[in-house]
Amino acid sequence: MENVILWILAAGAVLGGIDLIFGNRFGLGERFEEGFKLLGPTALSMAGILCLAPLISLGLEHTVASLYRAVGLDPAMLGGILAIDMGGYQMAKSLAENPDIGKYAGILVSATLGCTVSFTIPLSVGVVEEKDSRDFFRGILIGLAVMPLALVLGGLLSGISLPLLIVQSLPVIVLSLLLILGLVFIPKQMLSGFSVFAKLIRLLSIVGLILGAVQYITGKTFIPNLAPIEDAMKVVSGIGVVMLGSLPMAEILRRLLSSPLKVFGEKYGLRDSSLTALLIGFVSVTPAVTMIKDMDSRGKTMNAAFIVCAASTLASHLGFTLSVEPEMMTPLLLTKLIGGAAAAVIAFFVCGKSEKVK
Repeated sequence: MENVILWILAAGAVLGGIDLIFGNRFGLGERFEEGFKLLGPTALSMAGILCLAPLISLGLEHTVASLYRAVGLDPAMLGGILAIDMGGYQMAKSLAENPDIGKYAGILVSATLGCTVSFTIPLSVGVVEEKDSRDFFRGILIGLAVMPLALVLGGLLSGISLPLLIVQSLPVIVLSLLLILGLVFIPKQMLSGFSVFAKLIRLLSIVGLILGAVQYITGKTFIPNLAPIEDAMKVVSGIGVVMLGSLPMAEILRRLLSSPLKVFGEKYGLRDSSLTALLIGFVSVTPAVTMIKDMDSRGKTMNAAFIVCAASTLASHLGFTLSVEPEMMTPLLLTKLIGGAAAAVIAFFVCGKSEKVK
């Protein structure tokens, strides 16, 4: 399956590149070019964190990690609180006692829980309007409730035994429950906390970029254990290369599904924007969140539930996984797709069939 997906992505790069050469006649060249242009924003958001990841891991090693070991948990699970492409993978791998748990936490947990906590929710705080927040965060709650089951499935697919997987996933289950309770009972305080967390991550990323740039330019090592910025940029470049193929293929997929999705939307009272955003969110979470204001109530909830697991699958998360742990590609795709789809279906029925497009 891995080889099939890789060839599909390669075909997307070929089609997008050729279309760009001939003037973007089919709109695929634009998507190919967009993949390359995203290198800058991607590097700005994650390269600095990747530089600092060894230092953050060292700090956790001398603090919280010992507590995890005392209760029989692998400290790798601590890395899952950050997004896969914002240092979560590096932290999980460096803290792992069991390499398999390191991959599970660094790829699957970071790509779902980590992405939701350190990126999606902080992004939504500044983008989702107050009138849309109730529907949106209802979807986030549904997605968080489904996420542990999707992660267990992905862990099994990656070769981890069920008893070990359940024990090591306890921190994820507990944190998901706490987030759900917080968003239900103290939503304003929780969202304020996520906003502060997002600002902290951005600050750390910029500091890491500064330190990495100084170390690279001068050739001097000022801070031991700081990861070289060229290593961080190698990961960023890998993501960019994958997006050269994944974005054109995602555009082809969107066009192929546009007609059946339109029929589905008309039948069940969903706006086109609500269904289109599901496909867009599978590629990149940012434009999907910005489209929330144009959706019907049910669509807002469905999309929010979907992106908890499925956010940015075909772009940055797939690209990152292929650059560091290519054998985890299938577990990643199935975890995010099945978890996202299940959450969206549950959200659809939770909203009630009688709700119509306004």
